[in-house]
Amino acid sequence: MSVQGDGWAGIGWDWKDHDDIRRRLDRGADPEAWRGRRPLHRAAVFGSAELVAQLARRVADVDALENGVTALWEAVVSRKPDNARALAAAGADPWRRSLGGWSPGRLSLAGPTSDLFTVPPDEHLTDTERAAAQDAGRLIAALGNFHWDGAGLACVAGIDATEAIRRLEATPAPADTVDAALQNPHTAEQDEILRIVGVTSVPGGCAVTQPWGYAPKMPGVLTRLSVGTVCYGLYANPKSGNQGAIARDGAIEGWDLHPGGGPHQDDTPEEVLTAYLHQYHAVAFTCAFAGLRPTGPRAVVGPPDRWVRLPERDYWKH
Repeated sequence: MSVQGDGWAGIGWDWKDHDDIRRRLDRGADPEAWRGRRPLHRAAVFGSAELVAQLARRVADVDALENGVTALWEAVVSRKPDNARALAAAGADPWRRSLGGWSPGRLSLAGPTSDLFTVPPDEHLTDTERAAAQDAGRLIAALGNFHWDGAGLACVAGIDATEAIRRLEATPAPADTVDAALQNPHTAEQDEILRIVGVTSVPGGCAVTQPWGYAPKMPGVLTRLSVGTVCYGLYANPKSGNQGAIARDGAIEGWDLHPGGGPHQDDTPEEVLTAYLHQYHAVAFTCAFAGLRPTGPRAVVGPPDRWVRLPERDYWKH
C-alpha cells in the first residue's frame, strides 16, 4: 500500500484507542507500515499492552527493526513495562543485541523495572554499570522538578566557578540588571541580559546558567569553557524542545543534540547507558555527561555563586 492508502489515515501519535486500531486492522490496515514506519514500534511507545499484543499477532516478525532497534527496545527505553511484557509474551527476544551492544533485557536491569524478564545466568550488569544506575537515581532525585523552558545551562568538568569566570573574561554583573531580569526578563533590555550568566561550583566541576536564555550554549562560550576538558551545553527551547551541544578542548564536537531523548544509533555502550538512565531528564543528563554531581538544584535554578557579565563579542564564532 502507499502511505496514503495504508489504512492509517488520521492516526497520529496517540495509539490508545484499541477498538479503532482493531477495526482498521480488520479492514486491511497494514500492520507493517504507518507513515513509512512500523505500527508496532509506535504502539510500543504510545499505545497499550492490549494494542501491542493485537499488532504483534499480525506482523511477520515481532523483532523487525526500525532505525536499528526492535519494538521491545522502544518499550523498555520508554519505560512502558506492560508493553514490554506483552512483546516478550508474543515472542520478542529481550536479549537481542542492539545499540551499543546492549539488549533491551540487559538495559532494563539498570532501570526501574529490573524484573521485566527472566534473566539468563550470563546476563548481568557490571559493577561500573550498577554504580552508574545508582548515581543517576541520586542525581535525578537531588535535582528534583522545576520549570526549565527558556533556560540555558553549560556543565563543565573539572573546573570551578572562579576558573570558568576567568576563561570567559567575565566581570561582576550589575545588581540592578540582574534584578530586572529575574523579575521580568521579557521587559528587560535583551541585548544586556543575554550577556548575564550565573556561575556555580559543584562537585565535579561547575555550572553556567541563564534562566532566561541560551547564552551558556553559544559556541563561543562552550569553546572557551572546554579548553583542556569537556563541556555540555543545553538550551530548553520553548518552541522546539531541548537542544544540546558538546565542546571538548576548545572545539565543538556535537551540535543539535537532544539530551534526555534516549539512546542513538552511533552511541557508545557508555553513552547508551547514560542516555537511558537520564531519559526525560535533560538537566540531569547534561550534568552527568560532564561528571557533575550537584547535591541539590541550586546550581541550576539559582541563586548562583556569582552573577557575571560576558564581554561583548560574537559568541557564534568559535
